[in-house]
Amino acid sequence: MNDLASGANSTYLDFAALTRLKGQAAQDPKKSLRAAAEQFEAYFIQETLKAMRKSVIKGELIDSQHADLYQDLFDKEVAMQMAKRGGVGLADMLEREMTRRETGKLPSTQQALALHPKPELSPLKTEQKGLPLSRQAQSAYPLTPPPEAKP
Repeated sequence: MNDLASGANSTYLDFAALTRLKGQAAQDPKKSLRAAAEQFEAYFIQETLKAMRKSVIKGELIDSQHADLYQDLFDKEVAMQMAKRGGVGLADMLEREMTRRETGKLPSTQQALALHPKPELSPLKTEQKGLPLSRQAQSAYPLTPPPEAKP
């Protein structure tokens, strides 16, 4: 799918595009699944870019509300273009996992738990002793009771 939710400039914040995507899901779930995965990936990339930009110290020359607005718009567009062109692979992974769930190839939670052996639980042992100290360590740290505190 070349564009998200069949709109050239649609984003995950465009409610009309999301409504169209919902309509497409009823007609062709696989196509809409890909579009939703791409939108999620775009949102993830944008939030990552935003977090990265917060870590950079801004100079006085470019520190303004207008610059922040344009930077957010730029980050949103970069994120959408990255998601359309393959992004970081998050959309592919989401689509693959959701398709596996739909086709029933993914095991249920009970089946997955049955595949892993249960660990043996042992009761707490209260008679355990500490590790022995070497003679050199014993002489360096003699175990003597503390002197009594005098009032």
